[in-house]
Amino acid sequence: MKHLLITLFIFSIVSQYVSAQQKTPADYWLSLSKEEKLTFVNGAYAMASRLKTHHKVEVQKQYKGNPTFIEPYYIERYYEIIDEHLSTEVGRNLSLITGSMDALYANSDNVRIPLTEAIRIVSLAQDGERKKGDLLLLKAQKKYKP
Repeated sequence: MKHLLITLFIFSIVSQYVSAQQKTPADYWLSLSKEEKLTFVNGAYAMASRLKTHHKVEVQKQYKGNPTFIEPYYIERYYEIIDEHLSTEVGRNLSLITGSMDALYANSDNVRIPLTEAIRIVSLAQDGERKKGDLLLLKAQKKYKP
């Protein structure tokens, strides 16, 4: 739990730093070295995975011993959304994600898309869910106009 809070704190600091500097997420991303990009994506993947695991444990604790408990749809959907942020096809080769992020941010229409949404979009594309990734990209472009 302590590591989860530390990770969330670090991401909030990064987000505040980016907004305080009037930089776009693309400016921040492109300012990172290759190693820093890999570390960022690895941290985002680790955080998403840990959040899902922690939530599952808490749900089990809350409903342990309740024979009538049926997992609600919103919990299932929550896990599906977390999984969309984690590409299973790339395995340990996170440079595929960082390269896709570089390509995404090279387009001026995408410069204001937050890093976590960009990771979700490129992770979906890497897992072969290009239509869903493209739809999320179009929505993000509309929401975060340059």
